[in-house]
Amino acid sequence: MTPEQFLAQIGKQEPAGAYLFLGPEGYSRKECRRALLNRVLPDESERENGFTRHDLDEVSLDEVLDDARSLSLFASVRLIWASSAEGAVPKDGEPHAGLAAYVKNPSPGVVLVFDSCRYEFDGDDRTKQERVRKFFGAVRDVVEFNRFDEQRARELAKRLAQQSGLKMRSGAIELLVETLGADAARIAMEIEKLALYAAGREITAEELGNGLIADGRAATIFALVNALGRRDRTASLTLLDTLVREGEYLPLALTFLGGQFRLALVAKEQGLRSAGDIQGFFQKQGMAMWRQRAEQVQSTVSAFSREKLQGAIAKVFAADRALRDTRPDDRVIMEEFILELTR
Repeated sequence: MTPEQFLAQIGKQEPAGAYLFLGPEGYSRKECRRALLNRVLPDESERENGFTRHDLDEVSLDEVLDDARSLSLFASVRLIWASSAEGAVPKDGEPHAGLAAYVKNPSPGVVLVFDSCRYEFDGDDRTKQERVRKFFGAVRDVVEFNRFDEQRARELAKRLAQQSGLKMRSGAIELLVETLGADAARIAMEIEKLALYAAGREITAEELGNGLIADGRAATIFALVNALGRRDRTASLTLLDTLVREGEYLPLALTFLGGQFRLALVAKEQGLRSAGDIQGFFQKQGMAMWRQRAEQVQSTVSAFSREKLQGAIAKVFAADRALRDTRPDDRVIMEEFILELTR
């Protein structure tokens, strides 16, 4: 089930005896954890004795199940949170017999959550994720925490802005989501800060584009675009390494690159030479285009010929298709992409 379905479910009925939380996205997981804690242990005074945390990198699954079966003298209702659930999975990935027995006859008043957040749902993590799912197969209620795509991130940003009383038009929302890489946790944090900063007035796309929000990810990707335009292979690979070390989700970075190349190709075909021309053209098409972004597009137009932009877009498409297939490593695909563009 999705996080939204989970929240709706526990709002209407008693929680299940066991859940498997699966996937890397942190914002929705935090919401679900808070909602479950409030549902199971609504009185904060009960949480000291009723809420137990385990780390399956440090304790065995059998120890967690023994704890779940144990009667507590101090809490009639308990929530047991077992993090690093993937740490309990053996190499063969065979289902755990003791877990199956427990799920058939769970302890009354105990809600047990196995939390696995290490693996993605696609790519080279897909097989590992399936092993986790197979091992915990006896747990029927599985909540999947997929990363936000841009559409879902925009909807979240709009909702959070409304809740916080922050006035932002669609162009500003679009820029916020793009700059923060559709990262839900960062979007929530930035909207909270922007609401305090704005104090009731509207925040515009121009303000955001002029450095009001952190733009480190975008700066690195634009530096990568420029390095590719110079065919500077060493600098391009170094910048890719920076993205990896910063924990950037590489398929999203590739999408960002592809978008930049497509905007530059349109600008090239329209004969747009200055940042002002680019900004004016795209705004007339109904597309959010702030000054800083227009300058970045203009820089890409200057660095690439029309033929090279067309070739780069084709290579983005090929790399994106490879990232969606079963493959050894996202980074390998991106390195091959860079090698192709810097020949």
